[in-house]
Amino acid sequence: MSDYAVGFARPDRRWGPPEEQAASWHAVEAHRPADELDGEVELAVCGAIVQVWGSQLWERVGAGRAGCPECRQQTGAARDTPAVRS
Repeated sequence: MSDYAVGFARPDRRWGPPEEQAASWHAVEAHRPADELDGEVELAVCGAIVQVWGSQLWERVGAGRAGCPECRQQTGAARDTPAVRS
């Protein structure tokens, strides 16, 4: 299993249908520790350009409604992690 950092898409960099624009959190494949990536601009699994937030865990964020649906599907977060209720 790959390790993933969490990236945040800025509101002015979002695209897609309005219902998906609320999904600001994305998975970033981490080839080094997430704290080393903190603040870096990276390419998310889904292709979005995001800024890494090293203090967030994809396992938690990907389970919530704010996680990008495509990132969730590609990382297995949608089926491996129970949904978090908001």
